[in-house]
Amino acid sequence: MGYSREIYEKAGEVLSKRRQKAFYDAEHRRDKIYKEIPRVREIEQLLTHTGLAAAKAVISGSDTRTELTRLRDENLKLQGELKVILNSRGYRPEDLEEHYKCPMCRDKGYNDGIMCVCMKKLLRDIAFSELNSLSPLSLSSFDSFSLKYYSDSPDKNGNVPRTRLEKIFNFCQDYAENFNGLNKSILMEGGTGLGKTHLSLAIARRVIEKGFGVIYCSAPNILSVLEKEHFSRDSDRPTLRHLEQCDLLILDDLGTEFSTHFTTTSIYNLINTRMSREKPTIVNTNLSLYELKKNYTERLVSRMIGEHIYLEFIGEDVRIVKRKENSSRF
Repeated sequence: MGYSREIYEKAGEVLSKRRQKAFYDAEHRRDKIYKEIPRVREIEQLLTHTGLAAAKAVISGSDTRTELTRLRDENLKLQGELKVILNSRGYRPEDLEEHYKCPMCRDKGYNDGIMCVCMKKLLRDIAFSELNSLSPLSLSSFDSFSLKYYSDSPDKNGNVPRTRLEKIFNFCQDYAENFNGLNKSILMEGGTGLGKTHLSLAIARRVIEKGFGVIYCSAPNILSVLEKEHFSRDSDRPTLRHLEQCDLLILDDLGTEFSTHFTTTSIYNLINTRMSREKPTIVNTNLSLYELKKNYTERLVSRMIGEHIYLEFIGEDVRIVKRKENSSRF
């Protein structure tokens, strides 16, 4: 997957900071151990000396078998003494070394010229973070979601909003806790201010904590980015690839974008591609199923209904309920 130079530079900065931290942390641990156990520093100096002596013996070209054997035995004896001393004071030999976040590449990003898995994940995470920064919303949590603003009286269809939202809330919590990248997609439908975005972001927060790559975006914003990339000279179109390949895509406010042939086609292709690849998507919309079919073709919406878990939000706009509650206090 190709990334921009800026993303590679940001990844390089992160790795550099990781290496610096590993170095300074190790220096701090060594200084602490040296002060407590001066013999440790002496042993390390002797180990360095035996290593240099072995190298000189090899370079000399003479018969070095006896000398190398002696140096090896001395080295092993010193290592044994070092381990015993450290263990007796609650330390390990590893405490004298740098502890890298990725021991495979030692936080360099590459192994013998081959990109390390940690570098691939870092590039992906930075790219996803760049996309998520397009949203002005901070990640919500399940703890901050309140059911008290939903009526416990039946509506005209006999449905109780609070009961319905409680079931949806519990489902979303379970969905987030059990997310493994193979989950079914979700279609959240209902009027504005009913909690679709809040619960979607709460899912995103938990899924990100579990280590998965999540992209949250509103339909108008992301379609604007896709359109710019589509008509630019750069044919790479990285944003579209990230949207198609991330572990979980949350597409908010579907139906509020300015409708054109490009936007309609892009939405169709994006959702259809992710369904074909069996990658979960959470789609939030204020449009009814009838309006969705009218805007995005009956074929796509019918397939979404068949493959997405349908959650219908009902009740009064929570923001209006809160305003009423606040005004009644004065």
